[in-house]
Amino acid sequence: MPALVHGPRIAIVGGGIGGLAAAAFLHRAGLTARVHEQASALTEVGAGLVVAPNAVRLLRRLGVMERFLRRAVPLDWGWEFRRWADGGVLSVEKLSVVCERLYDERTYVTHRADLLDAIRSAVPGEWIRLGARCTGVEAGPDGALLRFADGSRAEADVVIGADGVHSVVRGAVAEPAPPSYSGLCAFRTIVPAEAVPDFARRRAQTLWLGPGRHFVHYPISGGESVNIFAAAPAGDYTDESWSATATVEEFHAEFAGWDPRVTDLIAVGGDPGRWALLERRPLRRWSHGRITLLGDAAHPMFPFFAQGAAQSIEDAAVLARCLAAAADDPEQALKHYESARIERTTRLQQVSHDRRDINHLPDGPEQQARDAALAGSDPLVGNGWIYGYDAEETSLS
Repeated sequence: MPALVHGPRIAIVGGGIGGLAAAAFLHRAGLTARVHEQASALTEVGAGLVVAPNAVRLLRRLGVMERFLRRAVPLDWGWEFRRWADGGVLSVEKLSVVCERLYDERTYVTHRADLLDAIRSAVPGEWIRLGARCTGVEAGPDGALLRFADGSRAEADVVIGADGVHSVVRGAVAEPAPPSYSGLCAFRTIVPAEAVPDFARRRAQTLWLGPGRHFVHYPISGGESVNIFAAAPAGDYTDESWSATATVEEFHAEFAGWDPRVTDLIAVGGDPGRWALLERRPLRRWSHGRITLLGDAAHPMFPFFAQGAAQSIEDAAVLARCLAAAADDPEQALKHYESARIERTTRLQQVSHDRRDINHLPDGPEQQARDAALAGSDPLVGNGWIYGYDAEETSLS
């Protein structure tokens, strides 16, 4: 355990992946923090996610890999793009061995709750305050005052808003900017592995591409389950809550006529979650005085590059390093953090947005050109700017 140093009183609003990662990296740096989480228990809403090498190397430095690997599934194959109508393979990338050779780490898939559990193991239990819904943050000359729904208050020298896309803290940093309608919604569900055919249990991330839609599946939870994610036209559906649900029939109707392997997976999955994908323009700044943002509160992005959680972890690592390096000047530390992170996350927001249109091309000349490009591509190398990035080393420059 690191020796604790004298430093600012740090309040983290939000106990999801980003908030707990911030606490874990601050603890590693010898600083202390308090995590204020509105839920009564630390559970992560959601399902599966991809943990790429840029995040894995940071988890390893936290010392949580042993716990993470209890349930994470290493991918042998990724970017297995298939055609919607017949499942024809458009391209596929071998990840085992190759990923480690290029980036010194493998790529994994996991349930969000399992990743959250691994990160939490690096945070002192007494740092976490549950049932604390933040309702407002007031900036002062030397810190900030946090207000909570139960009437309580807390003072802090530094406030980190890790409270997601509907961030309360963001209101103290940036002008209100309502989201715009993307025209897409997402479905998610988890299927017991014994209920699916062998092809869906492989250690592979498979993406079926079709007109206006795409469908993704991969194993999670130590191979006990298969995670399903899909994007489809939203129609007039605008509910952004991850707790909202649809019916199997509604999900099936969106993919009627697709390869039976897709519709069969939908049929055995039970009622899926469903939420609207709303767009938010990149922020020009994340910090104001001694208040800053992290993860989705700062840079929400479409899930089409599977980097949302990874960027939260990168943010956390950089922020902790900046605060430790300038513990007596928090405002300067937050400026350094923002300048180290904003260009990269803005770029990822943009490429994630652009991938929507590429994935959903209607059948025709553009789709054929895309498929030809996929067949000749090497995404593991082509995305080296994502996976080879070392957030902590870059933050030193």
